[in-house]
Amino acid sequence: MAVNLSAIKDLLLPGLRGVEGKYEMIPSQYDKIFSKHNSKMALERTAEMRYLGLAQLKTEGGQTSFDNGAGERYVYNQEHTEIGLGYAMTRKAIDDNLYKTQFHPSNLGLIESFQQTKEIYGANILNTATTYNSSIGGDGQALCSTAHPIDGSTVGNTPATQVDLNEATLLNSMIAIRTNFRDQAGLKVFARGRKLIVPPQLEPVAIRLTKTELRPGTADNDVNAILTTAGGLPEGYMVNDFLTSSFAWFLLTNIDGLSFMERIKFETDMQVDFVTDNLLVKGYERYSFGYYNFRAIYGNFPTS
Repeated sequence: MAVNLSAIKDLLLPGLRGVEGKYEMIPSQYDKIFSKHNSKMALERTAEMRYLGLAQLKTEGGQTSFDNGAGERYVYNQEHTEIGLGYAMTRKAIDDNLYKTQFHPSNLGLIESFQQTKEIYGANILNTATTYNSSIGGDGQALCSTAHPIDGSTVGNTPATQVDLNEATLLNSMIAIRTNFRDQAGLKVFARGRKLIVPPQLEPVAIRLTKTELRPGTADNDVNAILTTAGGLPEGYMVNDFLTSSFAWFLLTNIDGLSFMERIKFETDMQVDFVTDNLLVKGYERYSFGYYNFRAIYGNFPTS
C-alpha cells in the first residue's frame, strides 16, 4: 500500500513546530576494511597459485633439484547480489503535505538505507568468519581457520584457543602473523598486523592498548611493545558498529585479501504511475563482499 494521507495526517495541517526522524548516519566503515574493486562480470574468480619452494643443497657434480610443483591451488568466487528498495506515495499525500521541505516525497532516506545495508553485508564477512561458505570455495576452510592448507602443511589465522583482547593476546597475534604466515610453497611471507578491529564494547581496551607510549595496565616504566615492535600497528584501531559479537576482535594485515567488488553503482529512479498517479521511487545497486586470501586477517572469537 502506498504512503497515503492517513500515514502523514499531521503534515496536512498547519501548526507543526517541525518534523523529526532523520538522523546523522554512521560514517562509512566497510571501505576501511575491504579493498574496493570494480567488476564487469556476474561472477568474479581469483586463483591462488603455488610458486617455487626453497632452493636445495647441491653436491659437487651432482644434479640440480627441480621443483615442478608450481601451479594453481585454489579458486575463490565472488558472485554479486542485487540490492533494491523502493516506495510509493499517493498523489493526494504529495499535494496536501504542507511540510515538503522536511518530508520530501522524493527523498525519504534511500541513500541512508542502502549505505547501512552495505555496512551490514560487509561486517557479515567478519561475523561469519568461522563458518565455511561453499559458494566462495577457496581452500575449503572458513575465512578464519586453524588449518588453511598449503603444500605439505597448514597455516592458521586464528588461535587454537580463542582469547580475549589484552596486551599479551594482541602481541601474540601480531607475532603469529609474522612468524606463521607462509605462501603455498611454504616460504615465509612479509606479513605484519596493521590495524585492530573491535566492536564498540572493546573500544576502551583498544584505546588503552594503542594510545599509550608506556606499557598499558602496569606501573612499570616499560615502553608499549605493541607500538614499538617491528611494524607495530601503523593504522591503530577502528571500531565496527556492525559486529555482532561483543568479544570478537580482528587484526588486518598488510596483505590484500578482503574484497568489496562493485558491479553497479547505487542509482535511483522515479516515475509517476499513469493509472494511479502514485509517485514511485526506487534505488538499486549490485555488489559483493568476499575474500581471496586468508592472510589478510587474523581473528579471535572468544565467547565471554
